[in-house]
Amino acid sequence: MKTKPALELSDVETGLKAGLLKATEKGWLVTVSVVDDGGHLLGLKRMDGCPVVAAYISPEKARTAALGQRGSGGYEKMINDGRTAFLCVDVLKGTLEGGLPIVADGQMVGAVGVSGVKPHEDLEIAQAMVDAIVA
Repeated sequence: MKTKPALELSDVETGLKAGLLKATEKGWLVTVSVVDDGGHLLGLKRMDGCPVVAAYISPEKARTAALGQRGSGGYEKMINDGRTAFLCVDVLKGTLEGGLPIVADGQMVGAVGVSGVKPHEDLEIAQAMVDAIVA
């Protein structure tokens, strides 16, 4: 039997805090979320003034990144490049830029998702979250 690392509550809190800090530094209003490797929500924070819909989109981006074991933006690119069949995959609802997997010791342990600003800005915050968690 194999063993692998898993996210702990302190990791989730570290990621959420890093995401909110980065967003605050940039003056962006976002929702940040962290899921485990099965896409189950472990933590979510929506900043005051951030559109309510971001609280739905953020965890879906994270879930997509966890289940696909890749950044959620890759699916958006495939769809935009003509592979529209991915629109029918019900489990991949967060096919927008802003979800990133969390890898520790070479193992997929979860993912983060960010929603509320431009795609590259969501991704910048998501990367800060991942960096803080794996540090």
